[in-house]
Parts: sequence; structure tokens; C-alpha cells
Amino acid sequence: MSDTTAAPRPSSADEPWPVAQLSAKLKEYVDRLGSVWVDGEIAQWGVSGGNVYGKLKDVSADATVSFTVWSSVRAKLPEGLGQGDRVTALVKANWWVKGGTLTMQVFDMRRVGLGDLLERLERLRQTLAAEGLFDPARKRPLPFLPRCVGLVTGKDSDAEKDVLRNAQLRWPSVRFRVVHAAVQGDRAVAEVTAGIHELDADPEVDVIIVARGGGDFQNLLPFSDESLVRAAAACETPLVSAIGHENDRPLLDEVADLRASTPTDAAKRVVPDVSEELARVQQARSRMLSRVTTSISTEVERIATIRSRPALADPTWIIDSRADELTRAVARGVELTHRVLERAHLEIDERRSQLRALSPQRTLDRGYAIAQIDDGSVLRSAASAAPGARVLLTLADGRLATVVETPTPTAERPA
Repeated sequence: MSDTTAAPRPSSADEPWPVAQLSAKLKEYVDRLGSVWVDGEIAQWGVSGGNVYGKLKDVSADATVSFTVWSSVRAKLPEGLGQGDRVTALVKANWWVKGGTLTMQVFDMRRVGLGDLLERLERLRQTLAAEGLFDPARKRPLPFLPRCVGLVTGKDSDAEKDVLRNAQLRWPSVRFRVVHAAVQGDRAVAEVTAGIHELDADPEVDVIIVARGGGDFQNLLPFSDESLVRAAAACETPLVSAIGHENDRPLLDEVADLRASTPTDAAKRVVPDVSEELARVQQARSRMLSRVTTSISTEVERIATIRSRPALADPTWIIDSRADELTRAVARGVELTHRVLERAHLEIDERRSQLRALSPQRTLDRGYAIAQIDDGSVLRSAASAAPGARVLLTLADGRLATVVETPTPTAERPA
């Protein structure tokens, strides 16, 4: 085996270095650096198996390094360290010969304060919250079945495939309009914002999904950019944020009408499941059929009950049962009528007799006469008739004219 610690011989196309020799030499160079204290901001902090794997970002320049904190060292670190913290760390560069990777092994870490980036995000969060952009009352409900779903995502990304596949599994006829955009890096903010504006202007798009398949804190920063967040808040079409990161919620999640935990979850929330809806329709039809059947059965029973009553079973019973009563009533009416007529006849005869008894003709029939002088007045006294006066006598069956010879008054009747 060759001695990799000896001075390296010059390499050439005819005598190249073995990869192992190059990797060993790199490890020698890296080990010479030793341990150093560095200042930076934690851009990523993930725990796996008790160890921490993260990234440390320069606070002023665009430079990032990966670091590892073994579980034995992590137990000695301050509590609550995490993404966004400004720290100073004692690190030692470590070159892994077999894998050819460089990592920084952390031996100590001290919190300096809230990172500049996290502090800026927190100030922006408070500003937008004060403007009411996070208010639940302004969030609009998603349509039950959108005509067309707009999707802003990376080209050929897993997020795009997850949304399309899961949505089509739930509702095969769903239509999508996809706008591809960078979802990380310098172009992400402008392209995602342009995609939201483009889909919002399309009258056929009923809901917009902004999807990305997760990522570390630094890669998700474009989705907390103020211009992008305000564009999403001003969007007239309901918007779903499907960034897919539980630990670090970008500000887009706060202003979106709906936050989905993953792109798959967004697909499930935006379109209904056709099998579930068909099952609900079938259940509704079954309930309606049951109610209609029950109502019809109830009415049939009521009709049968009504038909079984005597009045409908044998309609003639009413006439038969009332015929005798009607006959008796008619006989009674005839009898009462005859009685009334008889009483009326008797009363008329009685009145006739009274009238006849008081009639002057009746008096004349008994032999009396009415004497009248020439002027037509009734002669009541013999003294009233002068001798030779003409007198008209009215008898029962006619009249006679006579002349008074000698009036003879009768003696006065006693009082």
C-alpha cells in the first residue's frame, strides 16, 4: 500500500492520482485548519437519531455550510436552539474520505440572539397581521367542484405530480391549468407572483394551488417575501398554500384561504372524491325512497281505512236508515199541516159568525128597517119627521119610499 502521507508525486494523464490518494490529501489539508469559532445564523435544524444535522448561514453574505452535532455534544448545548437563532459555534472541519464530503463538526454552540433574517420575518409577520391579512374572516371558502384548478409549482416536480395524480384519482374529469415557476432561488418570488397573477386573471380558474414539496428554512424564504405574500392576499380567486412544511410555516400559509399540509393534502381538499359523493347521492336517494315509500304506505292505509267505513262500503245504508225517519217526518208534517188548517178554518168560521152578527144586513134580516129622509141622514126619532115628509126605508131585500102622515113618538124609556 502506498504511503499517502509522503509528498505527492506530480500527477499527469499518464500517471494520475488514485481517488483515495486525493481524498486522503484533502483530509490532511482540512485537518490542518483545526477548530475555529464561527458566527452565523442557523438556517436549518433537523434532529435524527438524537443527532442534529443543519446548516449555518452567514449573516451578511451568501454563504452556507453544513454542520453536525452529535448527541453527546447536543446534551451540553443551551435549550431551545433552533432555526433562525444567531449563534457562535466551535466547529472543526471534517472531510469524510470514503464519501468525499465536507462537514463541520460542532463541539460547542452559544446563542447570540434572534437571527437577522428571522427578526425581519417576525417584523413582517406583525405588520401583515396588524393590517388584517391573517384575519380568518377574510378567508374565502373553496368551491365545491371547481371548473378548473390553477397550479403554480416547479416543472416536473414531485409536488406537481402529487397534486395532479391525487386530484384525478378523486375526480377524473378535473381540469388543471399549470403555471411552472421556480420555487426556490432568486427567481422564485417573481415567477410565483407572476403565476398567481396569471391564474387569477383567468375567469375559468376557480381555485389556485401554490405547491412545493417542502424544503429547509432557507429554501422556503421566497414564500415569506412581502411582495409575494401581498399578491396572494390581493388574489380574487381562492388560494391554497401547499408548501408542505410543518415546522416552518411561511407567511404565504397565513394569508392563503386554505393551508394544506402537503401537495397531496391540497389535492384532497380542493376536489371532492367522486366515490364518496356517489355514495352520498346513493344514501340520499335511499333516504328519499324510504320516506316516499313510507308516505305512500301510510296514505294507502288511510284510504283503506276510509273505504272500510260503512258510508263507503255500502252507500245505500244512509238512505235505508233514514227512509223511515223521512216517512215519519212527512206524515208528521202532513198531520201538523191539517191541524193548522183546521184551526184556521174554525177561526175563520168564528170570525165570519161574529161579522155576520154585527152586520147591518143581519139586523135587517130580523125585520128591522133603516129610515132615511131626503138629505140621506138616518131618521132616529119620530119627532124628527114632519108630516108629509118623504122617507126612504131600507129593508132586508130592498127599499121603499113612503110619506110621513102623522109622527107618533113613543113614550120615553126609563133611564
